Amino acid sequence: MTPVELSRTVLRAVRRAVDDGELDVDVPVRVRVGPPGPGGCGDYATGIALQLARPAGQPPYRVAEVLRARLTGARGIADVVLSGPGFLNISLHRTAPAELVAEVLRRGPRYGHLDPEGEEGERRRVRLHCEHHPRALVVADAAARILRSQGALARVSCTAPPAPEWTAVLGVRVDSEGPVPDEPAVQVRPVPAPGDPLPLGRDAGRWALLHPAAHDRPRIGDEHLVQRESNPLFRVRYTHARTRALARNAADLGFAAEPGPVEHPDAHGIHALLADHPRVLAAAAAHHAPDRLARHLVTVADAVLPFLPAVLPRGGEKPSAAHRARLALAEAAGTVLAGGLALLGIDAPDHL
Repeated sequence: MTPVELSRTVLRAVRRAVDDGELDVDVPVRVRVGPPGPGGCGDYATGIALQLARPAGQPPYRVAEVLRARLTGARGIADVVLSGPGFLNISLHRTAPAELVAEVLRRGPRYGHLDPEGEEGERRRVRLHCEHHPRALVVADAAARILRSQGALARVSCTAPPAPEWTAVLGVRVDSEGPVPDEPAVQVRPVPAPGDPLPLGRDAGRWALLHPAAHDRPRIGDEHLVQRESNPLFRVRYTHARTRALARNAADLGFAAEPGPVEHPDAHGIHALLADHPRVLAAAAAHHAPDRLARHLVTVADAVLPFLPAVLPRGGEKPSAAHRARLALAEAAGTVLAGGLALLGIDAPDHL
């Protein structure tokens, strides 16, 4: 179940409670769900009960109890736990691994993205305002990309226009320049880079600025350019390129990916990371923290790389259903890596 599907499920629960006379409120247009907050649990949480409590004339916790009764047992929902004044913490049933892989391959690089709901004027608007230095602009740019992947209308402003070379090399652009805007804005203030990232080029330069958390000082050096395992960016891009090479090699052998059961010690961990990808995107958007996505991609790559030698037939083996299922899992992982890098503004080459 995607966050959009869960939002619609919660909305149906509100509508049924209104129809049954337990809540006397206007049914909202949509329900916002996101990562659980402090004290929460499960996969997603929503504060819809707090939103409806005043118009319903009931305490938020009582509204949450009404909605919990209608959500418990709904398709795709494993458990609903109440926390705080009335937050609904929702745990989802785990998708069968083969279905998960099929979903990733079907959605492609947009796996984990939310389809915008409503007209443009109704969508959530977020303005990111950043300081005038390369790291702030790159972080704001990547955060805006991730927000847009979650259905928001994101705009970036800066205290001054980006230097032309920052735009040319790092690909940063802003929608407006000047002082802090009058409208509410998220202040993007990462620790500035200690050196000039431009000699690293676009991909390595952006990675160097995005991979550390905003409060950490990034390292700007040639370590981001070396093609060896000590370089996290290289591991991510190399793993993606390997998955693409496996697809080409499989085609030469006359078979293609087909999701199915995968018997391999690494398969469970890879499936768990793929299933977690939508949550990571939602959290990165909610906290305006592209570093969360960057670190997730490294974790995915490190889990997938040891699995790849088992994908193709060996020796005199003939391609089987097991090989097709392993190839599908590898391709799904490569898809997640490519989609994540794209949101960070970094290329994912098929050959490396």
